Amino acid sequence: MSATRNRGLFITGTDTGVGKSLVAAALAKMLKERGIHVGVFKPAETGVADAGSLGPDAALLKWAAGSKQTDEQICPYRFRDPLAPAVAASREQVRIDYSNLVEQARLTIDRHDFTIIEGAGGLMVPLAGGLLMADFARAVSLPLLLVCRPNLGTINHSLLSLFFAKAMDLEVAGYLINNMPPIKTAAEETVAHSLASLTTAELLGILDSVGGTEQEKVVRLAEQLKKLPTLPLLQGYLP
Repeated sequence: MSATRNRGLFITGTDTGVGKSLVAAALAKMLKERGIHVGVFKPAETGVADAGSLGPDAALLKWAAGSKQTDEQICPYRFRDPLAPAVAASREQVRIDYSNLVEQARLTIDRHDFTIIEGAGGLMVPLAGGLLMADFARAVSLPLLLVCRPNLGTINHSLLSLFFAKAMDLEVAGYLINNMPPIKTAAEETVAHSLASLTTAELLGILDSVGGTEQEKVVRLAEQLKKLPTLPLLQGYLP
């Protein structure tokens, strides 16, 4: 068991648009409601219209955790172009200080009961200077929670993400299948069994698709998380 095992989770996704920001925020909200002092951190967010303030993902994390952290403490780098952070930074002629990012993340972990770090995209997204998001995850030493989509193609994306995490010697708390629709295709009906039979990582649950504003979605996902039959498995990583 790592020294920081019960100090936080690193939330990553199999690809873009899987809803990892909503899941990360839902976890933050669930823990806040338990009276946990939750820290949140996102190293970089791209596709931010006004880089002078938090982007939508980081702002959602801040709201869900009821955080008093400053915007800079939550998300140090914000870029306009919806690209990988390293690419977006290069286009804006900004140098991402990787060492400082790691230091800020560790400070956040030290100052809170539990910290949720949300990556940008998946594990192989370029972050800075030839370093990937996976390198950052390893540097902050928090277990990974992988968020997967339910539809066709997700078996390939999920297994590749889990195998790469193993190759990088990253601890995996488990994975969640998110945004399951009420009317399922054959791929969606069978994805949970397929993934569970092909990996040793824990399938922690299936989260149904939710509607409403982003904040309303977070509230509804938090309620689903509380009712997961596998919550005891996830509890091993929570305070």
